[in-house]
Amino acid sequence: MVLVNTTIAAFMAFLDSNIVVISLPVIVRELPNTNAFDAVWIVMGYSIVSATMLLTLGRLGDIFGRVRLYKLGFATFTAGSALCSVSWSGLSLVLFRMVQGLGGALIFANNNAILTDAFPANERGKAIGTNQVVGIAGSVIALVAGGLLTSALGWRSIFWINVPVGVFATTWAHLRLRELSEPQTKESVDYLGNALFAPGLTLFLLGSTLGAFEGYTIFHFVLMLLGLSLVLVFFFVETRVKFPMLDLKLFKIREFAGGTISNLLNAIARGGLLLILSLYLQGALLYSPLQAGIELIPFSLAFVAAGPLSGALSDRYGARVFVSAGVIVASLGLFLFSFLPEHASYDELVVAMVLSGVGGGMFVAPNIASVMNSVPPVRRGVASGMLSLLFNVGSLLSVSVIFVTMALSIPQAVLQALFAGLPVKGGVNLEVFSVAMRKVFLLLALINTLAIIPTLIRFRKG
Repeated sequence: MVLVNTTIAAFMAFLDSNIVVISLPVIVRELPNTNAFDAVWIVMGYSIVSATMLLTLGRLGDIFGRVRLYKLGFATFTAGSALCSVSWSGLSLVLFRMVQGLGGALIFANNNAILTDAFPANERGKAIGTNQVVGIAGSVIALVAGGLLTSALGWRSIFWINVPVGVFATTWAHLRLRELSEPQTKESVDYLGNALFAPGLTLFLLGSTLGAFEGYTIFHFVLMLLGLSLVLVFFFVETRVKFPMLDLKLFKIREFAGGTISNLLNAIARGGLLLILSLYLQGALLYSPLQAGIELIPFSLAFVAAGPLSGALSDRYGARVFVSAGVIVASLGLFLFSFLPEHASYDELVVAMVLSGVGGGMFVAPNIASVMNSVPPVRRGVASGMLSLLFNVGSLLSVSVIFVTMALSIPQAVLQALFAGLPVKGGVNLEVFSVAMRKVFLLLALINTLAIIPTLIRFRKG
């Protein structure tokens, strides 16, 4: 019962993180007072709010109860979906997407901790693997579902579908889910840490993403430097408060430290994978959104097939082999993408997608399960929040990497139009786009390969 409910939540949250991407052109055309900048923030606003709030909400889950915060997240996400469906301008949709992002953060900050509380150690990998893989599959299925719903019922329907499911699942969670952990009611909230971390991360991500979108200037570097400074002060403060939001002591646990660092590198490497492939299929090969979504199904199937199997086997044989193999296989897939010719056949693309999907699926579940098993039960909320935080931050950094790398080969105006889902005047030269795409995949492959270092260190004996 716990697994089904939390998996529905993960599926919905992941689904909405991508379903908007496929509908952006229609939203920009039909929603009054909406431009390309609004379009980018309709996508980015959701992720930034999720990323900046995860640690705080994981901490609050430890203090006030994980199930209580999780149920509030489901209700908030459902309300945000309803508000998005009645948006009257680009700005209103950006704000309502942020409400959705807050709900998603409440869900993700407590999801893994609730599963860890509910399942014994020898079944956690399988449970978390199922939850994570179904959730991430939702982000891929969103590409097809978004195209179908937008074509048949209009762009508002991509938000309608969340409401009845959300109402049912929120009510079900309220009636059936029970708190299995003991809330740490004697501890307090780290208000100073919150006041530093959320603005710091927001400013850094704002500067990096806007700079990639507009072309970097002194203004963007100042934003990034200010944000980074606040984050550094945050780390200093966290070592001196009694009940820190970010429990840096957890990094003394080698398996936790190695797992979270490898998780960040893996998220940077694969966070923008579907985005760059969608741009290639729609922007360079001129596929329709629905065609592009269908062509990306092999990645989803490979990920879904490998994830639960790897999680279940890691429960029996340990996580080391599966986490390490996942990093290697995913890197092979990304390197293969970087060497594909501009007129690559679909069969060649499928091989690279399958390798990337299998590698990602093999890595995620055993990695999360081993990290969560390594921390004390009273700190699982913080650990869960940190894992989700690194995934979100890594995905945002991945988009920035794509922006910057492609801007070296593609004119800025064309890049803006591609990422906003707008038609590009005169089209995009396939050769120019392919060169830029190969550079992106080579960089992502190198970043992912770096994850093998913390992976090997964490499992070193002695």
